Amino acid sequence: MKQNILIVEDDTSFGTLLQNWFKKNGFETSWCSRIEQAKRAIEKQSFGLIISDLRLPDGDGIMLLTWIKEIRPTSQVIIMTSYGEIQSAVSSMKLGAFDYLTKPINPQLLKQKVEQALATPVTAEVRHKKETKLSSEGVVYGKSKAAQLMYGHILKVAPTRISVLITGESGSGKEYVARMIHDNSKRKDNLFIAVDCGSLSRELAPSELFGHLKGSFTSAVADKKGVFEQAQGGTVFLDEIGNLPYDVQVQLLRALQELKVRPVGSAIDIEVDVRIIAATNEDLEHAISEGKFREDLYHRLNELSIQIPPLRDRESDILHFATHFLNNANKELDKTVSGFTEETIAVLKKYHWPGNLRELRNTIRRAVLFTEGDEITLSDLPPTLSTTFSEEDLPLRPENEQQQIEKALIRAQGNKTLAAKLLKIDRKTLYNKMHSYGMDI
Repeated sequence: MKQNILIVEDDTSFGTLLQNWFKKNGFETSWCSRIEQAKRAIEKQSFGLIISDLRLPDGDGIMLLTWIKEIRPTSQVIIMTSYGEIQSAVSSMKLGAFDYLTKPINPQLLKQKVEQALATPVTAEVRHKKETKLSSEGVVYGKSKAAQLMYGHILKVAPTRISVLITGESGSGKEYVARMIHDNSKRKDNLFIAVDCGSLSRELAPSELFGHLKGSFTSAVADKKGVFEQAQGGTVFLDEIGNLPYDVQVQLLRALQELKVRPVGSAIDIEVDVRIIAATNEDLEHAISEGKFREDLYHRLNELSIQIPPLRDRESDILHFATHFLNNANKELDKTVSGFTEETIAVLKKYHWPGNLRELRNTIRRAVLFTEGDEITLSDLPPTLSTTFSEEDLPLRPENEQQQIEKALIRAQGNKTLAAKLLKIDRKTLYNKMHSYGMDI
């Protein structure tokens, strides 16, 4: 039986050439030019082989590869790449690719590798790896599809030496993801050291990262080991890497390329064995175009990127995380709050959460501290959350106006401007109605 082949290539001329070549050689093919198109095609049908370019307009072939191995683990994948990207292609094989091809592609070699890939079944070992579960102490895992896809990427890359760049909005949990990678790697028994690059000045950064010798500068009263030497055999997490001073970026690149560091004031290099995981909430490609971040360092750090989806895109995870933070807050504050009212849950799910998990944790912790009841109600939430609740299902009706006004005031924590917004009336109308019902103004 013929097996379908999917080509993922954004170069129209080359994609057409490939498709015609496959047709001439008796293969049935489909062709996509973008990752999102490829994903839709793969979700609809199973392909025996997927041949993808490494560089695509909306992502890279390695990210598509890790997604394929989660969704269609029995599909073989061949990565196409230019000669200068061979290292990345080799890395893709560690993540489950069958093989790679360098451009320009030799037709005879292409046919040989395609036939080999189609004749080679995915081993039971690969299927077993797919079922492996993440382990990381003290971490709660989301259950949404977006979260599960991200965890799949973590599982694939954790056992390798590939440098990972974690991207995501502020408060989305980039350090938690870095710890997951470390805890599921062969380095888990050694140190994980997190460094906030935003706090490193141009003067102190070399000392913090690479160490210094006594007397090398005024305040160097003793020898000091840098982070790279301290984490020997483990993982260094460079958070907000975009804030690292440009001069220090040069030194970091040298350390990553040569696996050596030179302490400040020393003439001798020290060999180091560390894995680098970096994170940012900035657009580093834009920073490169402005001359603020080195392109060669970016590619060294970004052998594989993991994007953390914002909390607003993971509605099914919100209550799951909120419950976890509630339990933690109960233990910390010696409280026994049992859960949330239905209205509170609706507000938590609808709110935009610009601060992501950090904001959710702080909100729940505050609510547990101030609540007087067994459940967290709308009145326990900050007013910014209360105003996100739409009263479309409760328009102000004459027969129950007073009760609705009372409810809105509770939700707005007594803030009459916010209460008027909830009721979809102006503040003056609210005052008039409160006066007519004999309510305190």
